[in-house]
Amino acid sequence: MRDYKKETEQRVAFIRELVEKSHSRGIVFGNSGGKDCALVGILSKMACDNTISVMMPCGSSVNFGKDLEDAKALCEKFGIENRLVDLTAVKEAEVAALKGVAELNSQALTNIAPRLRMTTLYAIGAAEGCLVGGTGNRSERYMGYFTKWGDGGFDFNPITDLTVGEVYDFLRYLGAPSSIIEKAPSAGLFEGQTDEKEMGVTYAAIDKYILTGQATDEDRAIIERYHGRSLHKLQPVPTFEDWKK
Repeated sequence: MRDYKKETEQRVAFIRELVEKSHSRGIVFGNSGGKDCALVGILSKMACDNTISVMMPCGSSVNFGKDLEDAKALCEKFGIENRLVDLTAVKEAEVAALKGVAELNSQALTNIAPRLRMTTLYAIGAAEGCLVGGTGNRSERYMGYFTKWGDGGFDFNPITDLTVGEVYDFLRYLGAPSSIIEKAPSAGLFEGQTDEKEMGVTYAAIDKYILTGQATDEDRAIIERYHGRSLHKLQPVPTFEDWKK
């Protein structure tokens, strides 16, 4: 049986050591009201009292409804400071500035929000001497289901080894709000968006493949396609110096 008490203590010790060694004054993380940021927020608060949650709605109406409610519920339950930065107008201004410069496709438009959010977190982190916590899990990382230089950018991440199923188990152990645990995983990037619908495969299938190598032919094809085409996201940035070696 998994020892969640010991594992929690180890993850908290990892975060606390990073804060101390970097001489940081705290931690800041993006809070979408989802499962991953909930776990990172709880662990960060246990390690560092000065942990700041930042809710960053960016155009999508779901960002202003259920997501904000769940984000607030998490912070209220675990005593985490919570701030709100509405990025809707910022995104609109960016899109307007690019008009006539480039014709933005759906992927380009979708990736603007995660990158604006990370810009916001690093601005707060720099202003207040805080580390930026990452919130991506192992399943998303394997699928490349994150935005390069957006939610894929951070100073540390205490949950990269946890699959989606393991994240949920951890949240249940820690007593996270049931509304966060029960809702469908979603990046909240556009109306009606869910991770599983967008990828065409369930997280249960992804987790099973990662942990056992087993999958249906259809699921395996989707998982391997996503993983293969996103490997560049997991590699160091290419440099001429490295190329010469």
